[in-house]
Formats: sequence, C-alpha cells, structure tokens
Amino acid sequence: MLVRLGQFTVRRRRAILVAAVVLFALAGAIGGGVADHLSAGGFNDPGSESSRAGSVVDKVFHAGAPNVVLLVTAIGGTVDDSAAAAEGRALTAELAAEPGIDQATSYWTLGNVPPLRSNDGRQALVLARIAGDDDTVDARVDTLSPAFTRHTGALDVRVGGQAEVFRQIGGTVEKDLAKAESVAIPITLLLLVVVFGSVVAAGLPVGIGVLSIIGTFLVLRVLAELTTVSIFALNLTTAMGLGLAIDYSLFVVSRFREELRNGLQPAAAVVRTVDTAGRTVVFSAGTVAASLAAMLVFPMAFLRSFAYAGIAVVAMAALISVVVLPATLAAIGTRIDRWSVFRRHPKEVGEGFWHRVAVAVMRRPVVLGGSVVALLVVLGLPFLHVQLGLPDDRVLPASVSSRQVQDEIRANFTSNEAGAVQVVARGIGDPTTHAAEVGAYASAVSRLPGVARVDAIGGSYLAGVQVAPANEASARFAAPDGTWFSVVPSVEPLSAAGEALVHDVRALDAPFRVEVAGPSAELVDSKAAILGRLPLAAGIIAVVTFVVLFLMFGSVLVPAKAIVLNLLSLSATFGAMVWIFQDGHLAGLLDFTPTGDIAISTPILMFCIAFGLSMDYEVFLLSRIKEEYDRTGDNRRAVAVGLERTGRIVTAAAALLAIVFIAMGTSSVSFIKLFGIGLTMAVLVDATLIRAVLVPAFMRLAGDANWWAPAPLRRVYRRWGFSDAEPEPAERPLETVR
Repeated sequence: MLVRLGQFTVRRRRAILVAAVVLFALAGAIGGGVADHLSAGGFNDPGSESSRAGSVVDKVFHAGAPNVVLLVTAIGGTVDDSAAAAEGRALTAELAAEPGIDQATSYWTLGNVPPLRSNDGRQALVLARIAGDDDTVDARVDTLSPAFTRHTGALDVRVGGQAEVFRQIGGTVEKDLAKAESVAIPITLLLLVVVFGSVVAAGLPVGIGVLSIIGTFLVLRVLAELTTVSIFALNLTTAMGLGLAIDYSLFVVSRFREELRNGLQPAAAVVRTVDTAGRTVVFSAGTVAASLAAMLVFPMAFLRSFAYAGIAVVAMAALISVVVLPATLAAIGTRIDRWSVFRRHPKEVGEGFWHRVAVAVMRRPVVLGGSVVALLVVLGLPFLHVQLGLPDDRVLPASVSSRQVQDEIRANFTSNEAGAVQVVARGIGDPTTHAAEVGAYASAVSRLPGVARVDAIGGSYLAGVQVAPANEASARFAAPDGTWFSVVPSVEPLSAAGEALVHDVRALDAPFRVEVAGPSAELVDSKAAILGRLPLAAGIIAVVTFVVLFLMFGSVLVPAKAIVLNLLSLSATFGAMVWIFQDGHLAGLLDFTPTGDIAISTPILMFCIAFGLSMDYEVFLLSRIKEEYDRTGDNRRAVAVGLERTGRIVTAAAALLAIVFIAMGTSSVSFIKLFGIGLTMAVLVDATLIRAVLVPAFMRLAGDANWWAPAPLRRVYRRWGFSDAEPEPAERPLETVR
C-alpha cells in the first residue's frame, strides 16, 4: 500500500502540491479566526454533583459564589469612616447596576459584618457575581476590571476574584507563549540548518509544521460549531504541530537523502522512503493519536479539547509527511542539498558514535541497564506522595494585580468569602414553612471544622449559634420549591482542608436531600471524575499501543518492553515534577509559588502527550532494528546498526522538540511552566537514557526472543501485520547470550 502511495506521489507531485497550496489558503481563511470561537471554560465535570448544584443556584436562585471581588482600601483612615462608608455603599450600588451582575453586596450593605473587614479595619470587600457561562463571565470581567480599578477621594479599589484571576491567567499565557514562540522558532530553524547542513532541507520541516497547524485550526473551527473546545487547545496545536512535523520530516528527509547516497534515482528514492520511513510515520502517528484519544474518556471539555486538537494535528502532520512532503522531495530531487552550509560525510556502518554506544551497552547490559533503571526509580519516588488540586491565583506571578489582591485577602481577612460552598435543598416546598429544620441544619453545618460562617434564609450562624437575624439580603436564599446555604470557609478552598470540609458537609445528616457546590466541591468532584476514569484511559493507551506495535513488528515482547520502559521514563519525570513544583524545590530559581499540590489535569496531559512522543522515537528506532534483523538475522548487529542509523536523528528530533517545550517552560504561569519543563525532561530522558541504554540492554538480553510470538499470533501477524521484509521463518533458534 505504501509503495503504491509513494508511486502515486511521484506521478502526481504537481497536482498534490497545487492541492496543498489551495487547501492551505482555504484552511487559513476559515480557521484563522478559530480563537474567537473557542471557550475559556470547560474545567468541570458537567455531570457532577457540584455542577448540578451550581446550576440550580445560578438558574433558580440567580445567586452563587461571588466570582468578582473588589478589595477596597481606605485612604488615611478606616473603612468605617463616614466618607469611606458613603463611597463604599455607592460603589456597591454602581457595581450592582452593571449589566450581567446577578448580585452585589459589601461590608457596608450587609450591616458592617466583621468577616468582610480586614483585621486592621483599613480594608473591606465588595462581593459580586457575574451570571452566565465561562465565556460570558470572561468577556464581562474584561470590561468591568478596568472600569472598577480606581483611586477615588476616600478609597482605593482593586479587582480580584475567580473571574479576574482566570482572565489574567488566559492573558498571561497568551503573551508568554507568543514570546516563547518568537524565540523558539528562530532557534529551531538554526538547529535544523545545522542538522541537515542545507537551507532547503531545513526549511521543509517548518513548512510541514505550518501546514499541519493551519489544517488543525480548520478542524477545530468545525468542531467548535458542534461541541465545546477549549482555547488552551491552541497551545497544544502549535507545540505538537511544530514538534511532530520536525520529527516526521527528519525521518522522511533523512531516509530520502540516505537512499540517494545509496545510488537510487530521486523517484525511486521517494518510493523507498515512503515505504520505510513513511511506514514508521504512519505507525508512530497511530500510537501518538491513541495516547491522546484516551483523554476523550474524561468528562471535562478542557481535557477532551486536547484530544481533539492532538488527534487532528497528529493526523495532519502524518498525512502531510507521507503525501505532500514526498511530492515535494520528488519535485526537488537532488536539489535537496542546495544552499548547503556544510557537507557531512556519513561514516561507514560500524564506525559511528551511536554504534559504539550500542556495542558498549550490549557488552555490559546488566550493569549499565540496571544502573539506569535504579536512577529512574529514584527520580520517580517523589511521585508516591503527589497531591492533586486545582489552580488558583497563586499560579500567577506575584506582580499580577489579581494575585496581589488575593494575597492581601488571604493575609488580612479571617474568612474566604469568595470561596464559599453552596448547599442546595430542592423539593421541600416553601422554605419558610421549614424554618426550624433550615435553622437547625445551618447551625449544624456552622459547627463543622473549617467553617467560618453559614448564611441562610433565617440569618447567619457561627459555631452553632445564630449571630445575625435575617435581613434584606437573606431573600436570595429562597425559592418557591427550595433554599440554599452559603458556607463560608475559614480554610483555603482549593486545599486538602477544603476537600475535607466538602466531605463533612456531604456526610452530615440533613432533614432534606442536599447537594453541594462551590470551588472546594468542584475540586472533590474533578478528582473523582479524573481518577475514576484514569484506569480506562491507561488501559486504552496500553492496548492500542500493544496492538499497533505487534502489527508492525510481529512480536509480543517488543510492545510489552516499550510500554514498561515508557512508564519507567514517565514515572521519573513525574517524580521530578513533584519534587520541584509541589514540594517547592527550585522555586526561587524557576520563579514560581509552590502551593503544595499539582493541578490535576497537568499530569494527565503530560502522560498522554509524553507517552505518545516516546512511542514516536520507539517506533523509529525499532523499525531500523527490525529492518536490519530481517536482512541479516543477527540480533546484536541489528541493534547496533539500528541505533547507529537513528541515534543522530532521534537526538536531533528530541533536541528540537525540547526547544519547543522549554520555551513553554519560560511562562510565568506555574502550571504552564510545569507542563513545558516536564515534557522537556520526558523527551530528553526518553531520547537518551531509554533509547541509548535501556533499549539496547534489554534487546541484547532477550536476543532473538525479541521477535518471538506464539503460533496463533504469528498467523495473525502474517495475515494482518505490516512488514517491508520477506516473512520470517516459522522458528528461529534463540541467540546464545555471550
């Protein structure tokens, strides 16, 4: 099939190139504005208890946890001074009158309640809620924030709250990634020239990358009309599109040049390249796409969006690399080396650096392989105490305004008003007829550890005692068929203590059926949704990877080995990330604030992406090893030659991909920094310790058993497998390990 595809690309190269230009222009015209159609939300499980309860509070009661907080500081006095109080009430009324604001209250309008005043009396809070979905909230706060950041006669006003925090996270990430790309792309171009030694050859991967990215923008634009797609998926599209295009182009262009050096004419070299390197690209893309597809099992639109973007960009990069790139090579021919900066003369087989590395490792496979395994295990140990959470304002640098507001609230106020937990009771009829039960339940909740205050239809409760009667603001807790309670925490909402509070509320006996919402409940439910589906996602990745590698190599040992080594590599990466970002080591050097946990979606994303990329290099290396083994039947020579043929290319591909990811690691948002640095480490560890040491050591110890499969599976492979070599004998004696 691939031979026929190669012949087709040679015969129809002009038509293919014209079609590629037309499709590129069409994709750019339609998909260029894709960002305007993507969502800023999608972080929660829509089927969870917290989402259901939050929707009820929003749509039935037109209330909920405040997502906008104004931190008001009195100038030259306290917030109880007459001038400050008058301006504070006017400020609250002005905010309440803004379109889209469901509710707005403050220290002054609620009767000078102590929790809304700072410990020193100089600051007070105005709490408001923007109604609507995540995109509506983001657009509205974008207007409100500059309008309400002001310095008046008696008050200094600054904007914080969840809406402003996430708006500034999005803006900061966008600026950071634009800056990173402006640095990474020129460096990548320069290194490609060094790797290929030719400006023409170096320009091809960049062209393939641009085509892949623009084509994926078109796919995302179509998907955005059908489902929710996160704006953050564009970051993965850009990084993966450029990275995979570089990988696949390196494989294809390097093989094409190798075939030219072997004496083939350009047309024949293209066909041979598509049949060999193209086969590697197709199978590699299949394993990468399978890893990313596993994110579809999670209910969060945020994670599913990365699956959409990842699968699309992998498919685009693979399709363009085995169709458009070969057509380009057929058109260029021997001019591939035009504008050469220098000429590299390949060494004879058996003389290269990577050949010597393979031979040295296979001479002492137990000692060297065991040492690397021990190192990776030690690096992975910190992952055993990983703590998973959700991002808050502390992912931003301390210089950002919303981070400064939240830091001052955290330090100067005794409770976290904006982190309130909502407890919803529906189906009880008119709540005023259940005043006793409602009051008793509110009192019981207020006695729970971590609760600062409970506000309900009957007033406010503290430590089991009603401390304030109902007032005009209490009406928001009533509906014809139910009521809700605002449980203000004294602990950090997105923390283990916040999770414990939710569990305690849900476990408390209630006189009616209740559901719990709010930031802490979202954390609990997000962890349950992700961890509950994680085994299924991991199983999908393992099964699909095993099947794809078996169909490619006809072995049961090679796929099992690949999965185990990839897991070992990734565990080391995750352990290092826990040690750095959760435990706070190197926080000063890397300039971030450790919070004692890691955003729960980040390890999932890293695992799926890094596992797929690891298989990318695995397939490339094993393809050359199997090719040599089928030709000679000598396992040790096949491993040495395979590593020699691929070592420089894999190292170059990993280095170039690492540049793309480390550029993301320069972001000032800590979870993007973790993502970039983590993937950089994963790629480099895989391309060095795994490919250069553990793969040769393992394959030396296994000998000819590397390519063994039981008789029934051999029949399956002969019927359905893909091989560019003659069928191997039914049995081959195992190599004697010397």
